[in-house]
Amino acid sequence: MDDLDREIVELVQADPRRSNVDMARHLGVSEGTVRKRLDRLLEGDAIRLGGLIAPELFGFDVRVLIFLKVELARVRDVGRALTETPEVMGVYVVTGEYDVVAEAAFPSDEDLMQFLTGRLARIDGIVESKTGHVPAILKRALDWAPPKPPPGLVLVVDDDPDFLEITRLLLEREGFEVDHASSGNEAFRIMEESPADLVMLDIMMEGVLDGWDAARRIRELAAGGDVPILVVSSITETDYLGMMPTDEDHLIDYFMSKPVDPTALLAQVRRLLRHR
Repeated sequence: MDDLDREIVELVQADPRRSNVDMARHLGVSEGTVRKRLDRLLEGDAIRLGGLIAPELFGFDVRVLIFLKVELARVRDVGRALTETPEVMGVYVVTGEYDVVAEAAFPSDEDLMQFLTGRLARIDGIVESKTGHVPAILKRALDWAPPKPPPGLVLVVDDDPDFLEITRLLLEREGFEVDHASSGNEAFRIMEESPADLVMLDIMMEGVLDGWDAARRIRELAAGGDVPILVVSSITETDYLGMMPTDEDHLIDYFMSKPVDPTALLAQVRRLLRHR
């Protein structure tokens, strides 16, 4: 499971009804990519889609955890018997003081008592049981997602302090670390000392092609050869556009014109970091 798979899983968890088109727009990839990835995750049982039932809405207000000590030779038999019991929501074989833990829901304490003294007592192999009421659930297994790797350090290079601040806030809100520079020379020095995972670069700063020259110098660094460079510039709206070289392959990875949509900007940052 790579970073794109993780992001798709998170979006599905947050809203299972979200369309593939909407997820693709958010992630900055094609709808076909999302659809194929989601199909693969489902076929491989990496995720499962289904309805989550709220027992209390069906009158099952008493939720409990039942801890069982079981004869070791009968652990699987006891577990199978519990899975076939309608009131039981989950069965877990565990290590430690107890051998099996069951999660169950009942309409009332009286129904719980009848289950413990009747159905549970008839299951062979149980040596001891202990029951604990669940007054609140703070996190469910279905809410869990694989821990994400660090989101990465983004170096934002621009001589517009307002753009720097807005972009910093946008990226930090999404969990990214952010460093900043106001010129190509400053960006180069930072990349020499503490390389970022992605460089977001303006073109027109100390000179008309200051950012373009900085990108060339960063590419020559040992640590900068594979660092994604995302250019965000308003040069396309000026007469200087014709000054930009057109024969330097792979100098930058993507170009966006100012003003830039925040959602689109984040999508490109995520895409470039994934591809790295």
